[in-house]
Amino acid sequence: MLILIHSETNKSNIRQNLGRPEYSYYFVLKEFRPVLERLGQVLEVSHPDELVDRLYFDCRSRGEDCIFLSFSPPHRTAEHYACPTIPVFAWEFSTIPTESWQGEPRHDWRRVLGASGAAITHSSFTVQAVRDAMGEDYPICAIPAPVWDRFAHRGQQLGKQARASRVTLNLRGLLLDSRTLDLRPYGPDALREGTPVAFDAPPRDCQLELDGVIYTSVFNPYDGRKNWQDMISAFCTTFRDCEDATLVLKLTHHDIGNALGDMLHHLYKNQSYRCRIVLIHGFLADADYERLVEATSYVVNSSFGEGQCLPLMEFMSCGKPAVAPCNTAMADYIDPDNSFIVDSTDELTAWPHDPRAAYRTLRYITNWDSLCAAYRASYDVALQDPERYARMSDHAIASLQRFCSQATAEQRLGEFFRQVLEQRLAPAASGQPA
Repeated sequence: MLILIHSETNKSNIRQNLGRPEYSYYFVLKEFRPVLERLGQVLEVSHPDELVDRLYFDCRSRGEDCIFLSFSPPHRTAEHYACPTIPVFAWEFSTIPTESWQGEPRHDWRRVLGASGAAITHSSFTVQAVRDAMGEDYPICAIPAPVWDRFAHRGQQLGKQARASRVTLNLRGLLLDSRTLDLRPYGPDALREGTPVAFDAPPRDCQLELDGVIYTSVFNPYDGRKNWQDMISAFCTTFRDCEDATLVLKLTHHDIGNALGDMLHHLYKNQSYRCRIVLIHGFLADADYERLVEATSYVVNSSFGEGQCLPLMEFMSCGKPAVAPCNTAMADYIDPDNSFIVDSTDELTAWPHDPRAAYRTLRYITNWDSLCAAYRASYDVALQDPERYARMSDHAIASLQRFCSQATAEQRLGEFFRQVLEQRLAPAASGQPA
């Protein structure tokens, strides 16, 4: 079988696309590729309109199966190919788009999903949202990006220590540390009033040493779902008098200046605190990323919803318990045995790519007091209950293995491909056009 794959972001443009809409689909494609290569010959196509059907008809002429995986949301997935086309997408809202706008009928996802006849997403939450719109028998499968094997290998080399002791990592980029940062040069009056302040500094070689109880989150600060504001304010409030509590925020975006100014404003307004806040933007070599994972006590998520959340999955695969909500995709792998769960409530919102901003769906708002309580409870475990911490670490590894291992993905993908191809061949067997 020939498996064609495509993402609008690829290795040639990932640097300039980092943080832009749909950029993460490239990383999902990269995680899926080793598994797909066990199921057939894989070919990444940069220009689908030129190649997909040409390759499909070539395969068909010699009796070989061919399938096209479009790592894109449905409204960015083509619906006119003869080749069986399957969108592979993430989604974190309670409903899928069922309306069109700006003259583009594909904004109504039912059109594309109906034309493709099948889809792959990453969580049972999204499967249900699709079936609510398409019918309970619609062929869709939840297969998360299979990150467990790669990160579990790293985790095997780490001890299950809840506290870091002088772990040093090197960075090429920007490093802002609340212990050394003087906010006054950035305009205290402007910061106090909430005026946006752009931060512009050249990348340089930096060194970071971490001690104590370390909370880490990796995210795009321009992504409105991530709710880093509550993450910071709850941390500063909870650990106002705790010098050994550190929040490390690894920021992913190609242009970080305005976001850093906004984050500096939040560091300013949450003063004073003895805990430590570290902002990192730049390149970490694999060895230094592993040291960041090693130093981390807990991985943190305070978002309004997730389509899967690769950083959360990666750290938990390494045995790092989480402070996170148990909703949307996270409900498939967050539980009380591997996480300190943050409560949330639903709230009306718009589909993120809808320029009308019409309220048509729900997101999930973090309970700030619950986030503070989860921080406090996790800190107490790190200091006083190493046995419970080790159990949570073991359970994180085991639960993520069930959720996102390559073996799990291979089994589900193989079964799903057979189902899709049999469905496609059924009309031809009965004399109808395929």
